[in-house]
Amino acid sequence: MSQMRSEKCDVHGWIALDKQVGQTSTAAVTAVKRLYRAKKAGHAGTLDPLASGVLPIALGEATKTVPFVMEGRKVYRFSVRWGIETDTDDADGRPLETSPDRPSPEAVRAALPNFTGTIEQVPPRFSALKIDGERAYDLAREGEEVVLSPRPVEVHRLALVDIPDSDHAVFEAECGKGTYVRALARDLGRRLGCLGHVNELRRMRVGPFEAAGSITLNELARLGESGGKEALARVLKPIEAGLDALPALSVSRAEAQRLVLGQSVLLRGRDAPLIEGLVSVSAQGALVALAEVEQGALKPRRIFNLPR
Repeated sequence: MSQMRSEKCDVHGWIALDKQVGQTSTAAVTAVKRLYRAKKAGHAGTLDPLASGVLPIALGEATKTVPFVMEGRKVYRFSVRWGIETDTDDADGRPLETSPDRPSPEAVRAALPNFTGTIEQVPPRFSALKIDGERAYDLAREGEEVVLSPRPVEVHRLALVDIPDSDHAVFEAECGKGTYVRALARDLGRRLGCLGHVNELRRMRVGPFEAAGSITLNELARLGESGGKEALARVLKPIEAGLDALPALSVSRAEAQRLVLGQSVLLRGRDAPLIEGLVSVSAQGALVALAEVEQGALKPRRIFNLPR
């Protein structure tokens, strides 16, 4: 019986997990992988333990589409605690400096345009970025000085949502890959002269995946207990969910076979697509490959090893 429970399955697709506060992204992926008994799993964008919200988890062949989801825009709702800057730029950190000043709503709104568009941002010292092969957070925990260079990031939208009291303000940000909300809170506090850090953070969207359509780990576990693998399969999103940003192209079974064998396919006739670049390719409704359209030819880049 224990051998049957531990047997791995060919499971392919996406779970939009609503990660809870206190759980690491790695632990969340491990738990989902165990529930589905999947051979392979990965996620599209780490969420800190302090944060909650949508964590897209790819199973099986869906892991090949993770980079496309990570390139998508993210939306965060977060609360900033004014008056304290911490070493992690969030509530889990150690206070470094304090300020008795608090910003007015008018001052906060006036500062926001400085943090939208393409901006230069210094990542938090406690981040997963590498310095000479070592993670920045490992060096910071060991007490070493961590110096990270500013880098350009894209903040498409930053809005003040609420001011529940003089110590807190709630924001919503829509941003691109590599943007740290913790750094936004830190730099906003510095610009306003009052200091600040993130004390609550929820990710509302990653690419095509939204928190509104996500499911918690406890809900998944209950589904598995009550309905088994069939119930779990019903909440699994197709691999194509991770390719929402790519053009889709349909080919014949014969052309699909050529792509699977690593051969190019010529796109001919009046109905040939007038596109260039990466596309997702299917045949008779089944996903086949990621391919590049170059000079009228479809060249395979990644093959999906799915039952055909």
